[in-house]
Amino acid sequence: MSKGFAGHGITAGRTSRRRILRLAGGAFTMTALGAGLTGCEDELATGGAGSTPPPRTASPEDGKGTEDGKAPAPLWTKSTSAQTYGDNDELVAVDGVVIASGDPLAALDGATGAERWSLPGGAVPGAPLLLGAGGSTLYLASGKYDGNVIGYAPASGKETWRSHLGKEYRQPRPVAVDGTQVYVIAEILEADGSSRTNVIAALNSSTGKLAWKEQRDLGTEQNGVHAAVQGRYLVYTDFKKNLTVRDTATGKQVWTQKTTKTSYGPFVVHQDLVIVPQGQRLQAFALSDGSEKWSVEAEQFTTFREPTILDDVLYIADSGRTLRAVEPRTGKKVWQSTALEDAGAQVPRQFVRVGSTLYGATDLDKQGGVHAIDAKTGALRWTFNDESGDFHSWLVATDGKHVFALHGKKLHALPG
Repeated sequence: MSKGFAGHGITAGRTSRRRILRLAGGAFTMTALGAGLTGCEDELATGGAGSTPPPRTASPEDGKGTEDGKAPAPLWTKSTSAQTYGDNDELVAVDGVVIASGDPLAALDGATGAERWSLPGGAVPGAPLLLGAGGSTLYLASGKYDGNVIGYAPASGKETWRSHLGKEYRQPRPVAVDGTQVYVIAEILEADGSSRTNVIAALNSSTGKLAWKEQRDLGTEQNGVHAAVQGRYLVYTDFKKNLTVRDTATGKQVWTQKTTKTSYGPFVVHQDLVIVPQGQRLQAFALSDGSEKWSVEAEQFTTFREPTILDDVLYIADSGRTLRAVEPRTGKKVWQSTALEDAGAQVPRQFVRVGSTLYGATDLDKQGGVHAIDAKTGALRWTFNDESGDFHSWLVATDGKHVFALHGKKLHALPG
């Protein structure tokens, strides 16, 4: 899961260019675009061998910050091969390693930052890094663009699973996974090599065999899809303002409806609800039939960012720099904080939690970086910013002990 800087900032509430490019990037069509963007990244990235700044004081515990109220020094900092577009699924921490989407795809030891394994051409630029149940398998679209979807053991990088949807489909991209299936979207090839439609399919996560496939409606796109699985429901949104729910056993559409705003980022599911930010409104719909169950409204002219559910609490910020903790079953407020606005801090769009501290990552802004926030009150404790001026969004992930903050090609390990 999210993410100081120099004069490349964006105004609060706008969708960053990097994130739009990431969401618009398709597995096949992103090949040339990804190569072009990589050149820009290499030119602007800070590069060089990783180093750890000298600590200001002894490392604090539980996100409290140093005695002078500043962010703790990183435990380690490393340069990486990261090629990211600002989405939450491009940085994962599991099985003692932290992995950022890039070429080569490299896994670093969470405790030391030492490289554990590397996989040339392992990740398609812009495609998600999907972890299976319990984090036992990392599912990737093949970096060779050969139509394969491949599973790897995160700790070792060894291939453990492989599937191929068929030659009549172009570059299936995994979008969601549950305990039994991997869900992919792929373009349907025409005789002339073009594509006007796409298919959503389920692959058995034990055998790799096709469980089902369903052609999506004409006019839908393979790109810009965010998906999640909850029980018997596969839920996804796309650039065409569609919110769709399918049956995981058959692939048949349970319901679909138009959203009022295009969803550029992830949504969340909780029990029998799907919760989607819709501009000024945060709306919860029943997974069974799409009926609205509750909604929360932000102040006028402000828009909600991406939500995260951690320990049965929904955390979400808006473009007015108000941070909310919400009970996801009912939409009732747990707390509401203006600490970000009071500090002039940038809005976070991705959250992880370690102990009593909520860590929020922001898009590009010199007042951004990774915020440490009291999970019980919303008070801002400190903000970590590497002051590199890199134009990428921040991304965060945690292994429960450390907080990993990726900014461009620099990966920092912060004490949790």
